[in-house]
Amino acid sequence: MKFEDLLLEIGGFGRFQILILFILCLPRINLPMHFLLHNFLAATPSHRCAIPHQEAFVNLTMEEVLLISIPREPDGTFRSCEMFSQPQFHLLLNSSLQPENNSIQHCQHGWVYNHSQFTSTISTEWDLVCEHRGLNQATATFFFIGVTMGAMVFGYLSDRFGRKAMLLLSLVCSVIFGMLSAASVSYSMLAVTRTLTGVALSGVSLIVLPLGMEWVDIQHRTFSGILTSIFWSIGNMLLAMVAYLVREWHWLLVAVTGPCLLSVVCLWWVPESARWLIANGKVKQAHRHVLRCARMNGRKDFAEDMPLTTYAQRIVLQWEQKKPGGSYSYISLFRTPVLRKISLCSGAVWFGVAFSYYGMSMNLTGFGLNMYLSQFVFGVIEIPAKIVMYMVVNRAGRRQSQAWTLILTGLCIGANVIIPKPFTSLRSVVAIMGKGFSEAAFTTVFLYTSELYPTVLRQNGMGYTSFVARLGGALAPLVFLLDEVWRSLPEVTYCGVAVCCGSVAFLLPETLNVRLPEGIEDME
Repeated sequence: MKFEDLLLEIGGFGRFQILILFILCLPRINLPMHFLLHNFLAATPSHRCAIPHQEAFVNLTMEEVLLISIPREPDGTFRSCEMFSQPQFHLLLNSSLQPENNSIQHCQHGWVYNHSQFTSTISTEWDLVCEHRGLNQATATFFFIGVTMGAMVFGYLSDRFGRKAMLLLSLVCSVIFGMLSAASVSYSMLAVTRTLTGVALSGVSLIVLPLGMEWVDIQHRTFSGILTSIFWSIGNMLLAMVAYLVREWHWLLVAVTGPCLLSVVCLWWVPESARWLIANGKVKQAHRHVLRCARMNGRKDFAEDMPLTTYAQRIVLQWEQKKPGGSYSYISLFRTPVLRKISLCSGAVWFGVAFSYYGMSMNLTGFGLNMYLSQFVFGVIEIPAKIVMYMVVNRAGRRQSQAWTLILTGLCIGANVIIPKPFTSLRSVVAIMGKGFSEAAFTTVFLYTSELYPTVLRQNGMGYTSFVARLGGALAPLVFLLDEVWRSLPEVTYCGVAVCCGSVAFLLPETLNVRLPEGIEDME
């Protein structure tokens, strides 16, 4: 008897499943508030070199002091990272004159920041600008390195020790390290605590969807995946509002970490995955959760007529019987031909999806909109994209949906390389379309991957693909530094990777209306 057959008897999508999905959606809201926090945490306001001995220029206006102290860009604005080694008083007579030879140097006395938009960010706190700009971008990379490590750790541990226990552990650790990040007194402390926060949040990202999906029948699997994903978009919009209201980076970290406590409390009502319990020989616990499911879904006849012995006899599932805590590992993903092909191709797709998604999401100022508005609009556009994907994946199938959404994401990014900067409205429309396709690709890949791997390896598979995705997420912010080589090189890179990885999705098998595989032999 397959577990899907059992779900038909106890109710595959009733009050029990709706309660579980709702509770699991709460931590899902919190994820983008951390994953995209870098946009506001490390925002760099306009700045210029600090001018020493400014009191000596009492007879000059501030504009005149800047004129003799800071060189100008061709467009007339003052440079952010350079100053004159000596005051250029002759520029007061004629500002169009050339400064003296060899008179320009890097900032020697720190920087002055425009605080009209941000009270403080880590850029202003530790002067992560100009030659230290790379350290500023690296904070996002450190976070995603943590997420990458966490994907491997929690993917294995949740298959070994259970979904619920590891989800609880990751939420508690997220609160602890998130608050420590807010209390950071140095850049090194922030880098370490943000990395550890990434490790902890990776468990939440990895476990929430499969834990919900393993209680839902085939007909409602897509709906469950899309519903869970919509709460990511709600978190996106909430991040824009929270960042708009909280302009000081310490308190911003507190504000986005606090909701994890609510998730910890609510997790009490979420049961362990019955599929996992059965696969690991814990029939008594599975029986208890299945009876609770039957009662909540109004299947009282089942609950009364199903003693443990009968249940144990009927739930002889068609996978290889293993002892509790069997010997499956990440190596098992590459041992057999079909699984090997799936693992390699899905890894490439996940890399492309994450690389392009975070490339777009961390370039809020590059599309001609206010950054808070960009963040909010990017969150809003994701919701219709997901609703459309709910219909598309059930008609066109997972494979075609995955491939074309990722390819179209790359083409939208590439289009903005060609469209001239003055066409702000057109660039914004193309960017929003690209963001919609990008989110559609991300929504599909979560659903698709959880259906590709068998129950005994599902969390290992999700852990491996999440590991590869987080490599893409870690590299995405660093690619912005390539604009020093050629201004459009970051966009060209994002475009090329998305199109290539989208094409790889055509090599994966279709999973539309196919039962979740239980064991490796089901795959082969």
